[in-house]
Amino acid sequence: MTELESEVLPLPPRYRFRDLLLGDQTFQSDDRVQVEFYVNENTFKERLKLFFIKNQRSSLRIRLFNFSLKLLTCLLYIVRVLLDNPEEGIGCWECEKQNYTTFNQSTKINWSHIFWVDRKTPLWAVQVSIALISFLETMLLIYLSYKGNIWEQIFRISFILEMINTVPFIITIFWPPLRNLFIPVFLNCWLAKYALENMINDLHRAIQRTQSAMFNQVLILICTLLCLVFTGTCGIQHLERAGEKLSLFKSFYFCIVTFSTVGYGDVTPKIWPSQLLVVIMICVALVVLPLQFEELVYLWMERQKSGGNYSRHRAQTEKHVVLCVSSLKIDLLMDFLNEFYAHPRLQDYYVVILCPTEMDIQVRRVLQIPLWSQRVIYLQGSALKDQDLMRAKMDNGEACFILSSRNEVDRTAADHQTILRAWAVKDFAPNCPLYVQILKPENKFHVKFADHVVCEEECKYAMLALNCVCPATSTLITLLVHTSRGQEGQESPEQWQRMYGRCSGNEVYHIRMGDSKFFMEYEGKSFTYAAFHAHKKYGVCLIGIRREENKSILLNPGPRHIMAASDTCFYINITKEENSAFIFKQEEKQKKKGFAGRGSYDGPSRLPVHSIIASMGTVAMDLQNTECRPANSSKLALPAENGSGTRRPSIAPVLELADTSSLLPCDLLSDQSEDEMTQSDEEGSAVVEYVKGYPPNSPYIGSSPTLCHLLPEKAPFCCLRLDKGCKHNSFEDAKAYGFKNKLIIVSAETAGNGLYNFIVPLRAYYRSRKELNPIVLLLDNKPEHHFLEAICCFPMVYYMEGTIDNLDSLLQCGIIYADNLVVVDKESTMSAEEDYMADAKTIVNVQTMFRLFPSLSIITELTHPSNMRFMQFRAKDSYSLALSKLEKKERENGSNLAFMFRLPFAAGRVFSISMLDTLLYQSFVKDYMITITRLLLGLDTTPGSGYLCAMKITEDDLWIRTYGRLFQKLCSSSAEIPIGIYRTESHMFATSEPHDIRAQSQISINVEDCEDTKDVKEHWGIKTGHHRNSCSSDQSEHPLLRRKSMQWARRLSRKGNKHSGKTAEWISQQRLSLYRRSERQELSELVKNRMKHLGLPTTGYDEMNDHQNTLSYVLINPPPDTRLELNDIVYLIRSDPLAHVANDGHSRKSSCSNKLGPCNPETRDETQL
Repeated sequence: MTELESEVLPLPPRYRFRDLLLGDQTFQSDDRVQVEFYVNENTFKERLKLFFIKNQRSSLRIRLFNFSLKLLTCLLYIVRVLLDNPEEGIGCWECEKQNYTTFNQSTKINWSHIFWVDRKTPLWAVQVSIALISFLETMLLIYLSYKGNIWEQIFRISFILEMINTVPFIITIFWPPLRNLFIPVFLNCWLAKYALENMINDLHRAIQRTQSAMFNQVLILICTLLCLVFTGTCGIQHLERAGEKLSLFKSFYFCIVTFSTVGYGDVTPKIWPSQLLVVIMICVALVVLPLQFEELVYLWMERQKSGGNYSRHRAQTEKHVVLCVSSLKIDLLMDFLNEFYAHPRLQDYYVVILCPTEMDIQVRRVLQIPLWSQRVIYLQGSALKDQDLMRAKMDNGEACFILSSRNEVDRTAADHQTILRAWAVKDFAPNCPLYVQILKPENKFHVKFADHVVCEEECKYAMLALNCVCPATSTLITLLVHTSRGQEGQESPEQWQRMYGRCSGNEVYHIRMGDSKFFMEYEGKSFTYAAFHAHKKYGVCLIGIRREENKSILLNPGPRHIMAASDTCFYINITKEENSAFIFKQEEKQKKKGFAGRGSYDGPSRLPVHSIIASMGTVAMDLQNTECRPANSSKLALPAENGSGTRRPSIAPVLELADTSSLLPCDLLSDQSEDEMTQSDEEGSAVVEYVKGYPPNSPYIGSSPTLCHLLPEKAPFCCLRLDKGCKHNSFEDAKAYGFKNKLIIVSAETAGNGLYNFIVPLRAYYRSRKELNPIVLLLDNKPEHHFLEAICCFPMVYYMEGTIDNLDSLLQCGIIYADNLVVVDKESTMSAEEDYMADAKTIVNVQTMFRLFPSLSIITELTHPSNMRFMQFRAKDSYSLALSKLEKKERENGSNLAFMFRLPFAAGRVFSISMLDTLLYQSFVKDYMITITRLLLGLDTTPGSGYLCAMKITEDDLWIRTYGRLFQKLCSSSAEIPIGIYRTESHMFATSEPHDIRAQSQISINVEDCEDTKDVKEHWGIKTGHHRNSCSSDQSEHPLLRRKSMQWARRLSRKGNKHSGKTAEWISQQRLSLYRRSERQELSELVKNRMKHLGLPTTGYDEMNDHQNTLSYVLINPPPDTRLELNDIVYLIRSDPLAHVANDGHSRKSSCSNKLGPCNPETRDETQL
């Protein structure tokens, strides 16, 4: 260090402190060097080049001036022709004139008439001046653009034409006799065309605007045609001076007739020079014009592929949305258009599709339909290019929908493309609302800036999970997010199809309470009071609210929530209140019209009306003319005596305000210890205590935290393997674990992060511990470490490696002890060479399991919704064929849900994620739909918001009789809001092939008429013509159903003499039953042999138990007078147990006894599925 310091010389004395601050000017001037840049541009040549060529605006002005000069020379030539009179004499300037001789065939051509013209002195002076200017300009441009090859500049066609038209005029200045020499000035039209092309290019560069190449090509073509006609007209007119003198107009007429290939022959050239010119002009036209037309057609085809531009004027005067996709398929396009234009206020919107691929043939055919051709514009381009976003006028768009390509093999790469598109659109048009569809949940946080985001795998797995505990949740959600008027199936002879189709028209709407006729009268009342009375009076189902000061949506906030005028109410109805007409009728008029016997609650005097008539988007509701009355007098209890003389229990009224003594149901947090103690006492052994908490490890960023049942300590990874023992336990199959509840098996290709969302809803804190089903993940590939780290904290979650097409894997994972098998669509099979073949392997495998394990409820995810018709396929089932005809008929009628009557979809056993695409589309009109759907699925948990669950109607509950009375009972006892029914019916599937559904339904009715009186003698009655049976998951009911079916068949055989046709049909059905029995026995032996080979007990396999003769469907918000039937499953929105834990801990136990009714002494808060 000292050596370095010794090397530094001290500062000279002049470097004082003032010099260091102000600087030493002498030192700076001595040592600094000034450097000038771009000195090459300061030369005279470079400055001229900058002015004439490089500078866009100045070069544009010069080219415009040059274009004007050329047009002026052509105009002067026409003036010279009109002033020229050959009869006055022909010859050089100031020479003796020769007399004009008329041409005839015998005389020779007088060439002097061609070489000399009569040019007036003023005209000559003007033409010479223009020639001088053009010549100097041409020579200057040649000098400036010289790059070392002078011959390249000289032999340019434009330079040769300039010399022909300018040099002769300059020579006449020095040699006056040549002033009358003919100079082909009309050739300047080609120089004008060349100048016009350069001028258009400079214009586009100057205004920084990319004009269409089509415009340039059309302009070039028009200019070429004009130049050809003008050159031919002037050339023929001049050459015919030596023949038959033709006027300029006749020459023009001849050229038009000739170039149009008409050729009248009334005007023809007489001498060979003019005839030779015509030949040359035709040859030039045959070469030049086809090339121009070919270029024009090519550009036109390219423009048809790319779609042109969306005009700025239209974007500023009309509203449009932009749809960005990587590849556009016809199914996706029609789903978007049908859902988007289903809303009346969107009829005037334009849809601009921005897609990088060429338009598909099917898409092109659809977009040519007048219904769509006027409103849909297809642009081929990329969202990552600002030019294409400008073509789509993204900055003026009302919204931008960015959809992912779910059929890609690499779904992560598809998400990456979606993310880049979203970033590009946000960068180009930051004020344009973004609606983004993402596939994998781990990529969701990259697009959290978007206004609305739908994650496909999150929704898919949560929906499949709820399907296991709330049957047909996928069908319920799909029907809610589709726009429909409930007119599907209304012409069907089947009662269930009419009812199912009508209830499918229910959707979620919103309205401010202070502006609502539905809910305005309940201001200051509790939420449950408003929900019940709105349903009783208007038939609408109030499911949630949003406070004005809080933007969070709360589903069923409970009776402690007091309704305020500023609240936003969310309700389920056929249509929104703004499209509803309210018709008040007197009670006497209702009795005259026959409505007196249809009261929803059989009250003594008040009859709330339940009929909702949907017509042309307007709902007419018949309401009783009633006045306000106190809540305590609004008794909904049945009369004390009925026709049979038995006493029926009453239903408590719904209170206006919360009663702290008997409000909430038995709280799920307080009764868990009781559940655990009971279970421990029954087992007589130690049970692992579960704790409630948030999962410590989330597999991806952005997952919503949910309070769940957790293990006190994380399970070792070896204990998660179901089929292999470890040092902690020796269990190697599901039977050895001794599970109390049925298993839920999930078959997936890989353990993706989305599978985490399947587990969370099934382990949520609000589910009773006694209801927790073991979950087995049947994976094709071994799960990764981070996934096992995320699931090891959940109780009763296991995995094993295997596939569904391997019977050994299915038996080892405990399929005979499972209630539900969920088959998730595999990523590797989502794309196929032939459309709709991506589901082939899944469908065949599921059909095999359907034969091997008929009692198993299989929930399948498909790539294409149209393939659901192959699920549980029966080739000779006439009922399925009739349903296929009904589907085609509904599709022809324009239904958006033509597949809704397919039995697997109606029963919730098949699901396709593309059905939820409409959720993103609906968010443009209903911005709350994604939030409500996520709350229903359990993906989001908002404090104070309820959750979706289900309850089963047992024989002890049938005294309630109707859905409206059930609504009252639930609101008054446990503050739960029912939103729909899942109903299962027994159905006789005939083997013959009747012509329509009416014939099939007649068979069912005739069979039922043959029953004994005791079989149909039930106190709650049947009106639909079908015997109701249990849901598909109730395994104990099906043998009884089959025995009854055999009794019906025997009774039919005894009546064979009277009904020979029915006897033949019975014989056919018997034969099929015998065939099925033998096939089933073979399959049973196969399964049992494999179980014995694997060392598994065969006692749990019951091959005769199936639900092939049942059909199930969902009724969303049915009318209040809908009869409850045995084994109906009611969808409920239960209030949050944690909403009032701090304030009401002392009142929870007292609420346990206030349940569904006095007939059932047990608690009803357990979901019996």
